[in-house]
Amino acid sequence: MQTQPLKTERSQRTAFTLVELVIVVLVLGIIAAIAAPRMFDTANDARISATRASLAVVRESIELHRVQTGSYPAAGTITTQLQPFLQGPFPAPQIGTNQNATVAASTQNPITTVEPGTDGWAYNATTGELRVNDATYIGW
Repeated sequence: MQTQPLKTERSQRTAFTLVELVIVVLVLGIIAAIAAPRMFDTANDARISATRASLAVVRESIELHRVQTGSYPAAGTITTQLQPFLQGPFPAPQIGTNQNATVAASTQNPITTVEPGTDGWAYNATTGELRVNDATYIGW
């Protein structure tokens, strides 16, 4: 009579153990904890960059208007007066609490937030200064 060789424990295993699965989940959790904040910061950085680009475009349009007409655009009609210098609609800031394309008039020099702050931009028609109408970003 012929005897069968003994099967080892390893050759009978067909699945992962619970300990192996827990280790894999922990490693994936650590990777996600490191990667997630970087992804969220990237989205915020993109909004900041878009607002800075919009701010630069509008400021250049204000200067072009001043060069052509000899004065800065009036605060009440700045969005329509700058339209010939802009490609597309008047931009809105992508940051802050007021993310709309409206412009608040300010007489302060330098500009601080215009209260109540419902407009996306703050503009001084005397100096031609344009800023984001939000206390966090008013220094831009």
